[in-house]
Amino acid sequence: MNVGTLCTRNVTTAPRDTTVAEAAKQMRRRHVGDVVVVDNARGKVVPVGIVTDRDIVISVVAPDLDAKVFTVGDMLLKPAITCREADDVAVCLESMRVNAIRRMPVVDKKGALVGIVCIDDLIGFLANQFTAVSKLITRERAIEKKTRV
Repeated sequence: MNVGTLCTRNVTTAPRDTTVAEAAKQMRRRHVGDVVVVDNARGKVVPVGIVTDRDIVISVVAPDLDAKVFTVGDMLLKPAITCREADDVAVCLESMRVNAIRRMPVVDKKGALVGIVCIDDLIGFLANQFTAVSKLITRERAIEKKTRV
């Protein structure tokens, strides 16, 4: 299965110049734990990073910095790690593992933002796959009992 079928298409985004305070308010309003920081490049929205609620606590709140002064662009320490919507779930999961991240923007062939996938989405998918395998094993046993009396 590809990531495009699992990702959330309604992504909370913010340009680099959005204050951390405004980003936190967006997260609260939308009941999410992250904001994908974006640039507009040639008419498409391109992810350049991600800021999480934890990032805000660790980088702004704990050191007692002014969230109304600092921007989400100020918080970006590394470029966005993304996956393509056509990527297999296993590819995305491996990239999350290697990069030690729990959320990943999903882009199309041209690099435009189309969604976001989080570890919870992938765990849910994998849990359903394991359930299907478990049902197969149970059914297999039941058929064997009937056919091998």
